[in-house]
Amino acid sequence: MSHFDIIVIGAGPGGYAAALLASQRGKTVALIEKEHLGGTCLNWGCIPTKLYLGATAHLEGLHAQSRLRLCSGSVQMDMGALKKRKNAFVAATHKAMGCCLDKHGVALVQGQACLIDKNTMRVVGEVEQTLSFTTLIVATGSSTNWFAGLEPDHARILDSTDLLDLDEAPASLAVIGAGAIGLEMADFWHRLGTTIHIIEAAPRIAPAEDEEIAQTLHGMLKRKKWNIVTGKRVSGLVNDGESVLVQLEGGTEIRVEKALVAVGRKPNTSGLGLDNAGVSVTGAGWITTDEFLQAAPNIYAIGDVNGRTLLAHAAEHQGRYSVLHALGETAAPYNPGPIPGCIYGSIEVMRAGSTAAELTALGKGVTVSRANLGANPISQAHGQAQGLVKIAWVDGVVHGVTAVGHGASHLVTLAEIMVRDRWTMEKAHEHIFAHPTLDEALRDALIAPQEEK
Repeated sequence: MSHFDIIVIGAGPGGYAAALLASQRGKTVALIEKEHLGGTCLNWGCIPTKLYLGATAHLEGLHAQSRLRLCSGSVQMDMGALKKRKNAFVAATHKAMGCCLDKHGVALVQGQACLIDKNTMRVVGEVEQTLSFTTLIVATGSSTNWFAGLEPDHARILDSTDLLDLDEAPASLAVIGAGAIGLEMADFWHRLGTTIHIIEAAPRIAPAEDEEIAQTLHGMLKRKKWNIVTGKRVSGLVNDGESVLVQLEGGTEIRVEKALVAVGRKPNTSGLGLDNAGVSVTGAGWITTDEFLQAAPNIYAIGDVNGRTLLAHAAEHQGRYSVLHALGETAAPYNPGPIPGCIYGSIEVMRAGSTAAELTALGKGVTVSRANLGANPISQAHGQAQGLVKIAWVDGVVHGVTAVGHGASHLVTLAEIMVRDRWTMEKAHEHIFAHPTLDEALRDALIAPQEEK
């Protein structure tokens, strides 16, 4: 039986980062992965989606200039070539990650891990082996989820992985769920000419975002002629062989060529034998962790699987912390500060820190200031005349920054710094904001008059 100082289960962004850091600290490390290096992010999520959005960004740009009557004509995407490039990029990244692990002495073990007790596991792959460890980091991530009656059939009723593998754009697409995944997927296929229907059970699209930002996004997408239905649940999806009938509460029906189910995520904890190591789970199987991300004295759970923040960069940050804590390099509780998040596409959303509503719910006295992102010269240059930057203040200090519009994701890192460093209005005048840049919209929002929420 082989023994390792640290074993990591799951080679997504969090697990990969944790394994490399532990090896760089001189520890013996094994990384267990049952499928592909890179996890959901590289293989079926962040990276393929951004490759598709990036490859078609010029289409959106040309359409915007066409609406201004500055150009005409058409450009056709080759979906076969785009899929080939996506697959080649992912394969090359797999190879690069494998080489990096090998270079740093991390043992990559392919197979399904199952805990025997708090210090031992069995890994079933091409061969079965038993491994022991001093510290375990569980980083198994999450996978697509759906409700009864909304199960994908992988023919016309699809999950996000199916949609990324289509060879041609469907004439029409119903997207069930208007979170980041649904909105980004819809944006890509819209660029290829697909008629988009968005159905969201919550009262608004992008339900995790600031209400005013979500309403602004709604209006901007309506201008693209998207059919957006909010506040209604999908009661059923029927594949009749030629199309999909989307049945909504109240009897409304929408007929489309394809439907995407993007209603949430579930933790990948089945089959891990967590009970054998005294690890508790809640709900659908989310691992319960304490203030140090520990699920047991020598076991950490990081990334999606602990249910805290389902973002790749959050997982990576947690992976680094868990290693440093396990090695005694930090004794402080885990405190990530303001976690930045984005929705990508032709119209983007970003947020760092709290929304005004979240702060009000905490009993804070909140004021807000705004700037028109659509008036920004760079936004105008790209043909986008709508958008908003919004700042939430408490006692004259920035507690949250959010934005919607052209290139909003490019503002997120400075926004995170503004929240983390507790900027005041005066701070805006201590820095020179280059002109013309999107960043100027952040400055404009900082110095704009504040009003009560």
